[in-house]
Amino acid sequence: MLLTDLDLSRELLIVRRPGKRHIIYLDELTYRCASAWLHERHRLWPVTTNPHLLINRWTAVDTTLSPIGINTFSTVFRPTGLTMPTLRQDRIRDEAFEVDDPLHLMRLFGISSQTAMRYINAAHPERTAKLPR
Repeated sequence: MLLTDLDLSRELLIVRRPGKRHIIYLDELTYRCASAWLHERHRLWPVTTNPHLLINRWTAVDTTLSPIGINTFSTVFRPTGLTMPTLRQDRIRDEAFEVDDPLHLMRLFGISSQTAMRYINAAHPERTAKLPR
């Protein structure tokens, strides 16, 4: 992700994948974290020319290095026994419990309507249960 992919004024983040582009609308917590990260990034490396949103002390000064990748996050979470996909799934599931709106999940996480409905149905099985005959 590039620094320009985060637009706090519009409360969105563009996630680019090969052949795809997802627009993620930031919830309040994510907005606050992203805003805090931008302040911290600027405080630590005010003159960096690295165009990536997520940088570290090495990539801030040497833009020829690869940007922070999934391995960085995996290393951070490895001691907890959690993986990034598991954290994402848990976050979507928790949001589905709180807000039973598939459109909200689609906007917030950039997921398909089918995926959003699976999370809603799992979070609220009483709404989709079949009546006995």
